[in-house]
Amino acid sequence: MLEKFISVRIEVLKGSTMKEKITIRDIAERAGTSKTTVSFFLNGKTDKMSEETQARIAQVIKETNYRPSIAARSLNAKETRLIGVIIGDITNTFANQIVKGIDDFARDNRYQLIVGNSNYNFENEKGYVNRMLAMGVDGFIIQPSSHFAELIPKIKQENKDVVFIDSQVSMDKEKWVKTNNYESILNVGTHLIDDGYDEFIMITADPHVLSTRLERTTGFLHALEVKGKTCKTHVVADDVTSDALRDLLYNELRFGVRTLIFVANCFLLPRVYLALKDYRNLMPDTIGLIGFDNTEWTNFSSPTVTTIVQPAYDEGYQAASILIDSLKGTNEQIPNQILKCSVNWNESTKQHK
Repeated sequence: MLEKFISVRIEVLKGSTMKEKITIRDIAERAGTSKTTVSFFLNGKTDKMSEETQARIAQVIKETNYRPSIAARSLNAKETRLIGVIIGDITNTFANQIVKGIDDFARDNRYQLIVGNSNYNFENEKGYVNRMLAMGVDGFIIQPSSHFAELIPKIKQENKDVVFIDSQVSMDKEKWVKTNNYESILNVGTHLIDDGYDEFIMITADPHVLSTRLERTTGFLHALEVKGKTCKTHVVADDVTSDALRDLLYNELRFGVRTLIFVANCFLLPRVYLALKDYRNLMPDTIGLIGFDNTEWTNFSSPTVTTIVQPAYDEGYQAASILIDSLKGTNEQIPNQILKCSVNWNESTKQHK
């Protein structure tokens, strides 16, 4: 009985045929060209390739349903045309626009993105860097936390280029694109202080996590210092609730005292706005409110909210441009760029057009 079973199993195995794995060599043979030419086609290097050859290769790939292995290409090729992107918090609109800007430029230049969300956590950043290096990314675009500088030697050891966005690390020779956060809030804050507010409240997440947060909080405090004013600063947790913020503001706001509230983080602004539900009718004469970004709702709320707006899409687009320029070896792009913010004056403050 056992012999019969083994015999049946052998016959079944003999009768079955495994689907052959298509290789670049197979594609080249069927298209009547070389492996090198097929490799160039797969990597987007078709500038010197005839349209006829491209069409033949494309047709064979379509007929065979060939799918190149990213892992194999990363081991065998000098480039994978993959860019590793690490963002602090992918959930907010600012980050969405940055990634879109990166993707638009990368796609136009036949690069693809691998995106990771670090939650501003160094261990998460470290894990993403290691995994992306293992996948063979050609370079990185990173919104770094304050500790990211520790990972730069590892990236350099692998001969990978990196461009930082939004925040800088404490290394002068790195490439980066950021916005003029400090100057923006310094100038806007000065205008609003002159409007006659008597007290000032700043609400911020931990400013030491990102250089961007430090620039904003420092800019606002310097604007007050120049005018001889002081500020009540509240450093809150990233996950603070609107109810907790409502209690905080209830204890801080004094009846009839003109108070300006500055919210340093875009993700905190909607929570503060919700916390001020019972005070919105006092804007802007008794209570003023200003924050960053959030234009998807601040232009339609009642009252509308004044914000400093970062050119997030342009920031991502320029970061990709700098990185790919470096990968190509053309080095035509300025490696360090500061983009200017704009001010979207609205009803939560007096307007300064």
